[in-house]
Amino acid sequence: MRLLVFLVALCPLLSAFAAPPRPNIILFYTDDHGHADLGVHGVVKDIKTPNLDALARSGVVATHGYSTAPQCVPSRGGLMTGRFQGRFDLDNNGSALDGFNKQTTIATRLQNAGYATAQFGKWHLGPTEAITKHGFKHVFSQNAQRPFSANITLDGQDRPMSDLPPSEYHLDGCSKAAAAIIERYKDQPFFLYVAYRGPHTPLDAPKRYMDRFPGEMPERRRAALAMLSAIDDGVGLITSTLKKHGLTEKTLIFFIGDNGAPLKIHKVDSPLQGDAGGWDGSLNTPLNGEKGMLAEGGMSTPFLIAWPGTIPGGQVYEHPVSALDVAATAVKVAGALAPEDAAKAATTLDGVNLLPHLTGENKVPPHDALYWRWMAQSAVREGNWKLLRGGDREYLYDLATDREEKHNLAAKHPEIATRLRAKLKTWADGLTPPGMALGPMAATWNDYFDHYLEGKIKAPPVEAPDSTASETQGWEARNGKLTAKDGLFILTPDKADKPTFITKAKLKLAGPVTAKLALKTTATGEGAIAWRLDGDKDFLSANRRTFPLQATADWQTHTLEIPTTGRVIHVRVHLPAGGAEFREIELKAGKR
Repeated sequence: MRLLVFLVALCPLLSAFAAPPRPNIILFYTDDHGHADLGVHGVVKDIKTPNLDALARSGVVATHGYSTAPQCVPSRGGLMTGRFQGRFDLDNNGSALDGFNKQTTIATRLQNAGYATAQFGKWHLGPTEAITKHGFKHVFSQNAQRPFSANITLDGQDRPMSDLPPSEYHLDGCSKAAAAIIERYKDQPFFLYVAYRGPHTPLDAPKRYMDRFPGEMPERRRAALAMLSAIDDGVGLITSTLKKHGLTEKTLIFFIGDNGAPLKIHKVDSPLQGDAGGWDGSLNTPLNGEKGMLAEGGMSTPFLIAWPGTIPGGQVYEHPVSALDVAATAVKVAGALAPEDAAKAATTLDGVNLLPHLTGENKVPPHDALYWRWMAQSAVREGNWKLLRGGDREYLYDLATDREEKHNLAAKHPEIATRLRAKLKTWADGLTPPGMALGPMAATWNDYFDHYLEGKIKAPPVEAPDSTASETQGWEARNGKLTAKDGLFILTPDKADKPTFITKAKLKLAGPVTAKLALKTTATGEGAIAWRLDGDKDFLSANRRTFPLQATADWQTHTLEIPTTGRVIHVRVHLPAGGAEFREIELKAGKR
């Protein structure tokens, strides 16, 4: 009887030893985040990501970590399901979501295993109000400064699913809501999917983040660095919340980018507000290519894994890993597969449980090969060999010596190219629809392949010269016409009774700024100078100074101070109805 009592008392202890507590799981996913832009990579000097660097040091930097597609929707479909998205006909941003809607997501698997699940930020896989149908109990889908679907408040409290007006910058809002959910569920396992819409355009970082990056640089670069700094702050908030509750060693964290940065070849520093589809300011250095290509620059992204106390920290892991591995790893460590499903897990999920590889238990590479197909492109990586196809073009690279994909070895090693092509074809023929390409190469991608892979450098675009803007030194008229004659600027209104203004954009003037105007007007009334600062979406009512104007034949000179310490990027000079002549318009940065 004493032995029986002892064994009964011992059973819970043995059970606890055999089955350690399931970890919390946090998946950070950034948007159009280039390989270079992580401080721990040591590639660029201007990036500031101290919290991400600390996360990296506490775990693993996967230097050959890959997305499943060089575009938002398919990469997210693969990530969420753990299955290559071409298996359910989700090949590009324009694909129907019917196949995805039939898949089982990571969130559903973990929710069924007893995890509290929550989504934050960018979804991009259908209506945001329907995110709960994909396994997420809580939703806070803010990815811009406009109303968004949410069934929790910023402080993690329940509310009916409906549009929630933004109260925070979207990157900050996602981080704060995620931290609030950790506070709420600190005593039970949780899965958080924090999908930051950054540094994807539109580049909308507030001034407080922009000011962290002074000095001369492209404004798009400054804006990208600012958005990444906001993301880094958010990661710091979330990891510090874990630490506060003793959850650091109970939490498995992934940090991955969805694809490489869109450089648009020439990284044109177009106005932040006027080119939402341009370069996002992020960098893929030293990798070749960009978003929209299966080249390394389009597919190899920042990729971190951390689970302090379980995965040894300070690792740089060189074997290729995939975003598909997130689901396979998560369901394994969470025990989210029912026993009867375990036997078919290998065919259900395309990824690999990375845990034994990262702990050192398994020394072999996680993958025999990685495969991709996107539009007219396909690729396979086996060890250090990579075969890349784009339409009828084919490239073979040895990534051990040529990570930058500068030297096509297909002609030198035809036997390797043939073998890899056969493997790629066999894999691609099992997709829906089958095939290594879904159509011919579009002109854009032909240009990209020419530029990056063929060395046929594409010349930067040349804007047609605007003779009027040139003559008027960049000043332009609204509700009228501005011309230059005999050293004067002549403003002619479209309608005599309608006020006009002149404007000049693309400025980079560090405040305070002094404006000096020498002019004549045909009407008496009030003039005004208005300004927009870097980070402002529009002209704010507070950023405006008025001055009196008289309809006289004499020149009037007005010296106006723009009292700001910010960077002035856009100025307007408003005038009463009627025409005007300008003898001098000067904007000078700094105090006189």
